[in-house]
Amino acid sequence: MKTNWKKYIAILTAVGITALVIFKLANNKKTTEEKVYHYDKTAPIEVKTIKVIPQKGKAEYTFSGTFEANKEVKINADIQGKVNEVLVDLGSMVNKGQALVQLDKSLLELQLQEVNVQIEGLENDVKRYKVLAEADAIQGVQLEKAELGLKSAKIKRSTLLEQISKTRIKAPFDGVITMKMTEVGAFAAPGVPLVQLTEIQQLRFSIFISENDLNTFSLDENYSIIPDAQTHLKLNGKVIAIGSKANPAGGFPIQFLVQNTKSLSIKAGMFGKVELAYSSEEEGIYIPAAILQGGEENPSVYLIKNNQAVLTPIVIKKRVQNQVLIEKGLNIGDEVVSKGFINLFDGANVENKN
Repeated sequence: MKTNWKKYIAILTAVGITALVIFKLANNKKTTEEKVYHYDKTAPIEVKTIKVIPQKGKAEYTFSGTFEANKEVKINADIQGKVNEVLVDLGSMVNKGQALVQLDKSLLELQLQEVNVQIEGLENDVKRYKVLAEADAIQGVQLEKAELGLKSAKIKRSTLLEQISKTRIKAPFDGVITMKMTEVGAFAAPGVPLVQLTEIQQLRFSIFISENDLNTFSLDENYSIIPDAQTHLKLNGKVIAIGSKANPAGGFPIQFLVQNTKSLSIKAGMFGKVELAYSSEEEGIYIPAAILQGGEENPSVYLIKNNQAVLTPIVIKKRVQNQVLIEKGLNIGDEVVSKGFINLFDGANVENKN
């Protein structure tokens, strides 16, 4: 009997603990549910709106771009030789034809002296053979050989003079030395750069535009270009190239030729903008492109009707910069949601906070 009594006590204890755990879990669940936020779909959402009115769209077109060197070249020697002098330094302004690097020419000058001696001897031979040939003292073939030898020596002299001239490496155009890649004592060879010359008296300004804006620019036309670093400046830019192939992002390149300031204050790599005059657009209903739902492929907007947001499909006629001209879907006087899109849905109650 005592053993059975102990079993009953153990069973009752287990049941009691189980009941206590179930009660605790149920109580915790209730507490958790009370703390969880339950979104009230009927509560009004605060929005701001714009009223649809007819207007004539006007747009100030600006296109951002980058200034680039009009010409830039790495200059190397046409012949090989030791560098005797480097006549410029990094940042040096140079003029077209100015000497930049002098190579060793001593061996070439010795070869030239040797050829000059040969020419002198051959000229004397030719004079002598002419006299002897006229007197039938020698065969004419000897005179011909002497004359051919003289011509060959003169060609060799011209070649050496050309090589000697190439030991003095000159600037092909006006510009500034933007890289120096050699020093006195180095060995120069064809294809090995010595200095880099950059023209900045004239610059190229490049922009990338969408296909819709391609007709905005014409070859040889002039446009105002404003450097970002000097907004008080307006530089004249002439269109010299309109790209016929877009880059991977879908932008077509337009290049302008720009004359730098007298102080050459505009540097390659600086940023700027092409500024176009205001252009009038046709009158109609314009709304900001930023408020479109579904993008420009499936556009719609939220109209306010009876204090509710109604998602309404629209038809876009065209885009004018950051605005779109509406062809269908909106009427004069309609109220369109412009701000407060978070949690907004079709049929939501709204509260206008204009």
